[in-house]
Amino acid sequence: MTKRIILLAISTVLINCDNTTMKEQKNDKMKVISTDVKAPKVTGIGGVFFFSEDPQKTKDWYSENLGFEMNDWGSVSFESLDIDRPQIINSIQWTPFKSGDDYFAPSKKEYMINYRVQNIEGLVLKLKNNGVTLVDTITTYDYGKFVHIMDAEGTKIELWEPTEQ
Repeated sequence: MTKRIILLAISTVLINCDNTTMKEQKNDKMKVISTDVKAPKVTGIGGVFFFSEDPQKTKDWYSENLGFEMNDWGSVSFESLDIDRPQIINSIQWTPFKSGDDYFAPSKKEYMINYRVQNIEGLVLKLKNNGVTLVDTITTYDYGKFVHIMDAEGTKIELWEPTEQ
């Protein structure tokens, strides 16, 4: 009898669920939580980039002391499986840049984070609507789409939507 009640309760919940949103009640207000896999949002970190007075010396130190293995483009790729799609391999890039490199401009910071995103076009539209400063427009390469924005403190952020694997 208990199993039937549990199955009936689960069935009722599943029948009444919307595939794209769930509602959560907090402080007498309903908050809509998106479960849409294409919602415009950040899904992870794609890279950590920072200034170095001598990028090659920095790479050599990390290689010798911490076992970092440089790839063909002078970066280190840390790979992991996508928890929601285990057949997909995610990669986080680690790259030192020569101090003052223009790639970080117009930011004055000594680092830049690359965030992996989904639905980059939708995210750019949302950012524009929110008054976020866009540094450039979406550019497409074989390995994905990129766009750069400035955060509230003037830090340049790189957004990257990887090409579907």
